[in-house]
Order: sequence, then C-alpha cells, then structure tokens
Amino acid sequence: MATVSETIPSALQHDVDAALEWFNRDQAIPFEVTGILDPDEALANASPRELKLVLCGGDRCEQRSFRVADGSVGFLDDAPATDATQAELDPPPGPRRSWLDRTLDQHEFTVVLFYRGFW
Repeated sequence: MATVSETIPSALQHDVDAALEWFNRDQAIPFEVTGILDPDEALANASPRELKLVLCGGDRCEQRSFRVADGSVGFLDDAPATDATQAELDPPPGPRRSWLDRTLDQHEFTVVLFYRGFW
C-alpha cells in the first residue's frame, strides 16, 4: 500500500522543486506540490531518483511520476498512474481545503462527481 505524505523530506526538496518547475513549463495554470507518494522509496534511490508527486493547480489534482537525474527531469511514463494507489489520493490530502467554498462563490451551482474512489 502506498504511503502519502503532505510533507516533502528536506533531502528531496531540491529534486521536487526541479520536477515541479519542469512540469509547470507546459501548464497554463501553475501547479503546486501537495503531497508525495512513498517518500522513503524516493530517499532510498540517489540517482536517478523516482518521485511520485501529487500536483494541484486550478480545479484539478493529478498524481504524476518523475525521474530526476543530474539536473534532468522527465516523466517515468507518459500517462498518469492508473493503479490502485490513485484512488487513495481522492480527495488528496490538503489541496481541496478551500476549493469548494471558492468554487461555490464563482458559480450558480457546482457538480462534484465521485465514482469508485475517483473524483
């Protein structure tokens, strides 16, 4: 079972920042890191380091996996993870604390869809 942590270990912060900066280059809305899956596994691998991050921006959150090595960053795969660990992130810890309040103020109605553990 995957472990999700809202706190990024200080030893991983540089690589997490690099992955976030790389990811945000192609995004219309900037994302922020709201969690990390299995931080102990990421700490065990020095290079290349595999990071599984929970990223939130605007109205959406995604879990994306990155490979960070010697200053270069890339996706582990081109598609978001679809295994059973994804459902445990819904709703991800922390990122939606005020989302519903902000959204209700902006629209006449809001549809929140929850299906088999996915938002």
